[in-house]
Formats: sequence, structure tokens, C-alpha cells
Amino acid sequence: MNTLALGPSWLDPDYLLNTFGLPGLLLIVFAESGLLIGFFLPGDSLLFTTGLLVTTGQLKYPLWLVCTLIAVAAIVGDQVGYLFGRKVGPALFKRPDSRLFKQENVEKAHEFFEKHGPKSLVLARFVPIVRTFTPIIAGVSRMNYRSFITYNIVGAILWGVGVTVLGALLGKIDFVHEHIEMILILIVLISVVPIVIEVLRARSQGKKAAVAEAGDGSGRPPGGNGSSGQRGNGSSGQRGRHAKR
Repeated sequence: MNTLALGPSWLDPDYLLNTFGLPGLLLIVFAESGLLIGFFLPGDSLLFTTGLLVTTGQLKYPLWLVCTLIAVAAIVGDQVGYLFGRKVGPALFKRPDSRLFKQENVEKAHEFFEKHGPKSLVLARFVPIVRTFTPIIAGVSRMNYRSFITYNIVGAILWGVGVTVLGALLGKIDFVHEHIEMILILIVLISVVPIVIEVLRARSQGKKAAVAEAGDGSGRPPGGNGSSGQRGNGSSGQRGRHAKR
């Protein structure tokens, strides 16, 4: 099966699976689930392609075994990310940008975690980049460990097993084989939709804040309303005194 490399050739799911096999797949799932350097890896398209290759017999492992190992790798990856976050703590937010680390990614994951709470561990599994940093942020925030484990397991199963099984089911359809490049591109596009929505929302909020600030500094002299009010009160008070007379 030939697939279209969505970026560098070494990130092509078909190339990765043919070169490194199941051990490579599990390492990538582990890294993308909680290691800072794993945010750029092709998790969704890789899992989908894995299911498809299992169905076609190109990956010679039973589907149940592959799904079980993927879930375990995802759970352990999040666990490492959580422990790393607890150890590093606030220092993570002061870490300077580098080639493989962007402070912006940490801030996005933190906003995502603050917005969705513990369930972000499940939702973030389906959002590239965010899924790598969310368990780390959970550790930084010292999220209750029992809650973390629960949501970690649920998210790992829904994402790791769900996307792989979806690939296995659709792999039986001829249309999918004939248009695998288009399917993988569609998966990537769908996975980045939440990020696009958050970016647009942030820009919209930024514009509203700028308009509000511009309205506050509209050029009216400070105390203008107060002085006119004082004049108004003074004149009305004089009229009141005349009326009493």
C-alpha cells in the first residue's frame, strides 16, 4: 500500500510501519502521549493505517493484540507525562523556546485543561499537540491521581483502540484502498479542526478586547461626564432654590 507522506517522508505512516513495525508504532504512541518531543508525530493517521494494514494482512498481528498494546503504550505515555509535570511544576512555563519546544504549545494545553477540566484528558487525545502536553499540565496542576488514572485509561481506549479499529473496519472497503491518500489527509484535517477553532476564537476575543480598550480611550477628556454632571446638578439646585422662594 502506498500512502502520501503528510510532511517529511519519514513521517509517512506507511513508511514508519514498514520500517519499524509494531515496536516502532508503540514507541511513537508512547512518545506522543506524554513526551515533550512527541508532539509532531502522526498519531491519528498512524493508528488508522495500522488498523488497515492488520486487516489486509500486511501487519501480521491479531487486531486484539495490536489494540491492547496501543492502549497500554498510550496509558504509560500519559503516566510518564503526568509524573514529569509533577516534578517539573511551574518551571515548565518559564522554559525558553527551542527547536523542539514552544511555550505556546504549553499555554494552549493549559487553556484546554482549564476549560475542560479532567475530561480534557479524554478530549485532548483527539487533538494533535494538545494531547502531548495535557497530561504534563495535569501533573503541573497536581490533578487528583485517581481521577487522572481513570480519565487516562478511558482516553487511551477511545483514541488508541477506537481509531485503530476504525481503520481495520474501513480497510475492508475497496474505496478506502483506492483513495487512502485522501482518507489520511481527511483524518489530519479533522484532527486539526479543534486547533483552528481555538485560534479563531482567540483572535476574536483579542479583537473584542482591542475594541473595548479603544472605546475606553475614545478621546473624551477625563472627568468630562463628571463636570457636566456637576454643572447640571448645580443649575438644577439653583432652580430648586428659586422655586422654593
